[in-house]
Amino acid sequence: MNFGKRATNKKRNALTSRSSMLGKKAHVSFLRIIFISLMAILIIGGCMGIGAFKGLIDNAPDISEVNIVPVGEATFVYDANGNQLQKLTAPNSNRMPVSIEQIPLDLQHAVVAIEDERFYEHNGIDIKGILRAGVKGILNGGNFTEGASTITQQLLKNNVFTGWTNESVIQRFKRKFQEQYLAIELEKQVKDKNIILENYLNTINLGNGNFGVQAAAQDYFGKNVSELTLSECTVIAGISQNPTKFNPVINPDKNAMRRKDVLDHMLEQEYITKEQYDECLADNVYDRIKTVDEEQGEETQTYSYFIDELTEQVVKDLQEQRGFTEAQAYNALYSGGLRIYTTQDPAIQLICDEEYGNPDNFPSGTQVTLDYRLTVKHPNGEQENYSKEMLQEYFIQNEDKNFTLLFDSPESAQSHVDTYKAAILADGSEVISENIYLTPQPQSSICIIDQHTGYVKAIVGGRGEKSSSLSLNRATNTLRQPGSTFKPLAAYAAALNEGGMTLSTTFKDEPFKYDSGQPLYNYDRQYHGTVTMRTAITKSYNIPAVKAMVEITPEVGVEYLKKFGFTSILDTLTELPQGSGNFYTDVNSATAIGGITKGVSNLELTAAYATIANNGTYIKPVFYTKILDSDGNVVIDNTPEKTTVLKPSTAYLLTSVMEDVVKKGTGTRLQLSNMPVAGKTGTTDNYKDLWFSGFTPYYTCSVWAGYDNNIVLPKGQARTYQQTLWQKIMQRIHNDLPETEFKVPSTVEKKSICKSSGLLASSSCDAVTEYYDTETLPKKYCSGHKKAKPEENEKPKPEDSVDAPEETTPETPQTPQEPETPTPPTPETPQEQPETPPAPPANQ
Repeated sequence: MNFGKRATNKKRNALTSRSSMLGKKAHVSFLRIIFISLMAILIIGGCMGIGAFKGLIDNAPDISEVNIVPVGEATFVYDANGNQLQKLTAPNSNRMPVSIEQIPLDLQHAVVAIEDERFYEHNGIDIKGILRAGVKGILNGGNFTEGASTITQQLLKNNVFTGWTNESVIQRFKRKFQEQYLAIELEKQVKDKNIILENYLNTINLGNGNFGVQAAAQDYFGKNVSELTLSECTVIAGISQNPTKFNPVINPDKNAMRRKDVLDHMLEQEYITKEQYDECLADNVYDRIKTVDEEQGEETQTYSYFIDELTEQVVKDLQEQRGFTEAQAYNALYSGGLRIYTTQDPAIQLICDEEYGNPDNFPSGTQVTLDYRLTVKHPNGEQENYSKEMLQEYFIQNEDKNFTLLFDSPESAQSHVDTYKAAILADGSEVISENIYLTPQPQSSICIIDQHTGYVKAIVGGRGEKSSSLSLNRATNTLRQPGSTFKPLAAYAAALNEGGMTLSTTFKDEPFKYDSGQPLYNYDRQYHGTVTMRTAITKSYNIPAVKAMVEITPEVGVEYLKKFGFTSILDTLTELPQGSGNFYTDVNSATAIGGITKGVSNLELTAAYATIANNGTYIKPVFYTKILDSDGNVVIDNTPEKTTVLKPSTAYLLTSVMEDVVKKGTGTRLQLSNMPVAGKTGTTDNYKDLWFSGFTPYYTCSVWAGYDNNIVLPKGQARTYQQTLWQKIMQRIHNDLPETEFKVPSTVEKKSICKSSGLLASSSCDAVTEYYDTETLPKKYCSGHKKAKPEENEKPKPEDSVDAPEETTPETPQTPQEPETPTPPTPETPQEQPETPPAPPANQ
């Protein structure tokens, strides 16, 4: 280094030179610019951060409007005795909220210990937990796998930020920030940790479709949450982190590992002692879960026919009475936490189910119908669906042009399925899914109503295993031809009630032609001369019934049918199917013997007969009495609708004559050992539909029998099994009931009349006792006569005959009202819309 004078002066001059000074100034200015820029960036960034922060807060839900109470609660259905029949749930709604007092402290502590150990200390967010999770994430190379959400945050995520399962990274950041902000605000507002914990424990997903600790306790351990042991509490507390992975039924080993973590945390945080810890680890708790699961597995989740119809009525009533939309009604039904109290009598329903499950009550040689669906993946990757109709068409083309889906045995049906499937898979296609349903044939349905209340006590919508919910319900949704069960309803009820006729009114049972010129026959192809109304009904003669309908006019007869509650009756010309140009009406005399367009449901036919049994008052049948919400408030009070259709006297007169149907007419098989029965048989042309509708002083019951596809029932036992079912079921129902008679109204008197003329009997008459409305008592006496020999063509059947009524006659023409009306085309689903014969059937 040169520190001489010359060198020093030179350096001084360099430092003070103009160029040096300019360079230094420029350098300083540059540094200032950088500093100012950095400051500006920091300020702008801070402002942006503050703005973003404010924006996120402003866009967060208003804490005053936040609802942390879990939505979606299971609906429960109860029978008439208050026993639980069914739990109705939708996804995320299998929840049964309970109060914090009902949740054991062990379960509360277990959840807090494993999920949020500083829950009782933090203000909504856990700073320590956030720092811990951050450090571990950095040490793991940026893999932030450990969560730091508090129970308060989790509650908000599940009940407020419900779309978190499908969010992007940016959306997740925004949601997390707002979640933390609201957690702090929520704890400021609530100020009670127990409220937050209660709602959280009622919210969490605990596997197997269970939401909340009460649903989980009942599902896994078959008990209320309040009854759980410490060991059982730790099983449930270990599920929520991953409800599938830690499901104690599916993955008991993984749950056991998680459960040990729960116990470790509880021991460390001094919620339990070492002795309790050891006892829990030694407990064989998963054996108890397995037992409960097996027991529940035996219970079918498929709705019964009663529940099927109940759900339809509840949805309809919620719309009509509460103004719900259809979507709102279904949401309320399956996730609204309703309590529905039904009219079902479990004892009566059990009897029906047992008898319908007894093959001895049905024809031997039972056949089956096939419902088959197949989905395959072709070699080119495309998927294709195949229906039962396509299977049928395949065999029509390749085997038999008359091929149907009715088989003599399940083995035969399976063989055809195998053949068809092999043809489909011949090109190398693979099966994606396959469903085979075999339904026994012939079929049947039953409805039982308490006529005094309108309460439906039991229904069965078909024989055989019910494989799916909301399936074909032959008791309520299927329309079938009613046959002669319509005679008392369509013709004789109005004739007695306002037509001036009595049970002793006589009809000439003689050759009869409709205005079109075509004849109508009785079931036995015989004519029986002059018969009273009582005899005509007892023997189920067709011609007197049609003559009575003509006398009162078809318009009046149909009006009565509407009063009896039939909704499928066509009282005006109606285009069927719509747009076809073909019009139909039931306002004709053929309706008297059940020759109607659409048919009737079993439920409505039973309700009509219950009207007669209830002294002429119609009560619209109901399946439930009331609906409450989860807090016990009344949602719907289902008070039955009542309408007076008949005078009590008319109702009793019909009851009296229908007692004769069972005592000595076409229904002698229907007698009960300890109870009077009144009712009417019904058999349509060619034995496509068989009925008996009848009642006792206690209950009204109708049984239908036939093939779903509307074919003829074979001869023999097959033509009486509806009577077998009715008699066996009703006998069991009435075994322990006090015997009583049908009550005679004060407006009914009995008189001795001439059997031939229907007038008051004189000394030379063949006298019988008959009942009358006091306003229509006969006043004239018979002039007297010698006993007449039976007419040459009159061949009356023995009083105790039970085989004759099984015969029907060929189809006869329609009445003049619709001579040119074509028969509606056979519907796509024949079991739901039976064919309408081109002529009224000769019924029994």
